[in-house]
Amino acid sequence: MTEFVLVAGAWLGSWAWDEVVPRLHAAGHGAHPLTLSGLAEKQGVPAGQRTHVQDIVDEVKRLDLRDVVLVGHSYSGIPVGQAAERIGDRLARVVFVDSSVPTDGESFVSAWWEGPAKLEASIAGNGGFWAPLTAADYGGQGLTDEQIARIVGGSTPHPGASLAEPAVLSRPLGELPATYIKCLLDGPEPSDDVAELLTSTHWRLVEMDTGHWPMFSRPDELARILLDAAG
Repeated sequence: MTEFVLVAGAWLGSWAWDEVVPRLHAAGHGAHPLTLSGLAEKQGVPAGQRTHVQDIVDEVKRLDLRDVVLVGHSYSGIPVGQAAERIGDRLARVVFVDSSVPTDGESFVSAWWEGPAKLEASIAGNGGFWAPLTAADYGGQGLTDEQIARIVGGSTPHPGASLAEPAVLSRPLGELPATYIKCLLDGPEPSDDVAELLTSTHWRLVEMDTGHWPMFSRPDELARILLDAAG
């Protein structure tokens, strides 16, 4: 039995996986959605990126999970990628869902597509938090109005410290067994750092014809891909 540990991206909590978890359970596997510190029901808990890495490692150890598939969506690919090398032989595979990936010494902010200064200013202007997106920001991502309302209604401000803290890797990320899911409505090609990682024999690419939040827009398809990744 595979044990899936599911970590959603910025602003989201464990609730984001509500439509995926039953599908993994129905296939006979464990599924453990995790809320990172400072988000959703854990609002108010101070959190840097290392806190988020430790959240994931602690959950795996607390539940004594083996044959673990770590799943990181969006921002959470960064702490998931670091946690993957810290759980040792408990790891079966990492799945990055249209996500950022960690680069040693770099942060989420430092790789921001509009430039670090713009995101830093946004966080500083919101009391040290990254403000959630508005409904209009979710247009063109394959989501229904109901799905957008659900995401917006459940989102909470994201701790800025977790975005600014640099990643720490002890070995090349390309050595980990990994699947990268590219959601095509969010851009047809992986970012340059992901494209380089995909040249590794340990990595494989899967494409989804949907937007950046497939756990809402395509939960059936996403669950099937996760099950395939687990082998």
